[in-house]
Amino acid sequence: MNNGFLSGIQPSNLLHIGNYFGAIKQFVDFQNDREGIIMIADLHALTTTKNPATLRKNILSLAATYLAAGLDSEKNILFQQSAVPQHAEMNWIFSTLMRMSELERMTQYKDKAIVQGENVNVGLFTYPLMMAGDILLYSPLTIPVGEDQKQHVELTRDIATRFNKSYGDTFVVPGVQITEVGARIMGLDDPTKKMSKSAASEKNYIALTDEPDVIRKKVMSAVTDDIGVVNYADSQPGVKNMLDILSLIKDRDPGDLALDYEGKGYGDFKKDVAEALVEFLSPIRAKILAYLDNEEELKKILENGAERARVIAEEKMIQVKNAVGLIV
Repeated sequence: MNNGFLSGIQPSNLLHIGNYFGAIKQFVDFQNDREGIIMIADLHALTTTKNPATLRKNILSLAATYLAAGLDSEKNILFQQSAVPQHAEMNWIFSTLMRMSELERMTQYKDKAIVQGENVNVGLFTYPLMMAGDILLYSPLTIPVGEDQKQHVELTRDIATRFNKSYGDTFVVPGVQITEVGARIMGLDDPTKKMSKSAASEKNYIALTDEPDVIRKKVMSAVTDDIGVVNYADSQPGVKNMLDILSLIKDRDPGDLALDYEGKGYGDFKKDVAEALVEFLSPIRAKILAYLDNEEELKKILENGAERARVIAEEKMIQVKNAVGLIV
């Protein structure tokens, strides 16, 4: 796949506008000149999702969302991670290559360890190793990720380099592409933290399947400030976040958009953001629901993608096994 790109999203909850603008839209844009490996990271989701019925539902919903957003499942490979056993196999090989101290330094693990204490599962600790395998199995040149995943991709680059030095030239060392606008859409209820599909409150995010009235209610209740002036400034994170959202929909500079609201209050501003979201998301929502009405077709698309992914992954695993001495 050397000339393509790879990425994946966990089916851990409803996808929101941050997922769309920070990741999914990129995939659709990339496919104009590159083929993609698009993974539904269901093995990763097991670290946080413990309800089997919910996980099955989320896997299909994520597949429907990719397709509704315009992803071409013939040109790209759309598949479930767990349907390609080489991902778990590569995870073990990489676990023998890396040191505990290197994984303990990973920011996401440290953050979760502080919150969860002794309840942190081993999967969260070894998550970066699985992610490295997800990437290196397919030899992509580009990894489009949000800022929060940059450290994991840097570790992947380190793993590839170390493996190549230890066992010979086996892996392509991938590049990293960080999205500037849209990579960190913030929570509506707390604009100092990234919008999250696993947030405790539904007021945090705008889901791609939210009904129009739900969108309007969430936007109108979004946290702003008591300044009362629409500025694109770090000192007004709530307003700045909504300007970022509006700029992504309108394809206009957020600072220029702020000028449209001189002399106007937050009420008018929020109403415009809400209506822009409703207009933008309504056709996407309709397509998602249409795909979900045909689950068998969704499953067929995922299995076809898994068959194509297994061919690529097995070829790389044979190289890896031969390099480390497992093939006699």
